[in-house]
Parts: sequence; structure tokens; C-alpha cells
Amino acid sequence: MCDAFGPRRIQGDVSLSSSFAIDVPEALLRRAQRGEASAFEQIYRRFERPVFTLALRLTGQREEAQDVLQDTMMRLFDRIGDFRGESPFWGWLRQIAVNESLMRLRRRARQGLAEEADDEALESQDLLLPPAAADAALLGQALQRLPDATRSVIWLYHAEGYTHDEIAGLMGKTASFSKSQLARGTRRLRELLRIETEVHPHA
Repeated sequence: MCDAFGPRRIQGDVSLSSSFAIDVPEALLRRAQRGEASAFEQIYRRFERPVFTLALRLTGQREEAQDVLQDTMMRLFDRIGDFRGESPFWGWLRQIAVNESLMRLRRRARQGLAEEADDEALESQDLLLPPAAADAALLGQALQRLPDATRSVIWLYHAEGYTHDEIAGLMGKTASFSKSQLARGTRRLRELLRIETEVHPHA
């Protein structure tokens, strides 16, 4: 398994990676744990973008990603006193954001809502991927065209560094489910990327 913030390859030079590994000064954490509003605001500003980006990658919808951001931060404020520094702060907060995102996906599945990303999300690649090159943008667009569960498995495995057992626990599935979604999604991504690169040969 790679480092939690390191990329895993999908195809050729195209990879997924989580771009955020933010340190939080211990003094700032202590102030927040004492209930200082200004400290909470600083932490919110530090993690607003990475939490939103992760939520948007998993849910595929900006409105839901914004809701996940707010819910995650509310849980953070409620539970920050439980953080003991035994793991990186972003890893701890990221787990809350992942749980909130997957909970919304389960709710969406129960309600039978379509698994299609909205147009605004598809047009927001600058928020989601480093301004590397066109192949990264094409990968982002292809990811949004996958079903919710498949996209979630791919992102959690490749970008966030979760194992299949960990993904299974998060999603209430089996490790075999995670592996099959990863294999199926990777094949589909390759198909989509071939199509996109043929349509945009100079990308």
C-alpha cells in the first residue's frame, strides 16, 4: 500500500493523488479544544478546501459536497476534544469527511436517486485536480461518469490510500466488493480515457 497521500497509477502517466497533507500547530489545536472561536475559524479555513474536494470526489455533486463540509465541521467542533494527536489531524478529520460522504451516498441509493454528477461539478476541475495537464482534467471528468460506489472505491483506494478491507468497513461491504468495483471501474476509466483522448488528441 502506498502512503496515504501518494498516488497510485491508473493508466500510463495518469494517476490519482490526494494533494492535502496539512499540519496543524499544536497551540492552535489546544486553543480550539478550549473552545476559542477564532481557533475554530482558522482550522475551518485550513481544511475547508480539502474536505470539500474529498466530498465532491465521492458524492459527485457540489451541493452535497457543501453539505458534507458543513456536517464534517460540525462534527469536528463537537469532537475536537477527543483528538489526542495519536494520528495526523488531517487523517482524523478525513475519516469524518469520508463517513459523512458515504452516509449521503447510502441515503441517495435508498432514495433511488440518479448516480449522475451535476454539470457544475463537471465544470469545476480546477477545484479537484492540480493544474497539471490535460490528462488530469480528463481523468477528473471520466471519474464523474462512474457510478457512486465505483467512483468512491477508486478514489479511496488510489487517492486516499485505503486498503480494500478498510473500504469494505467504511461502505458496509466485503473486500471482494471493493476489489471488483476497483477492477470494473479501472476498466471503465481506461475506456473513457481512450475515448476522450481520441476526441481531444492534443490533450
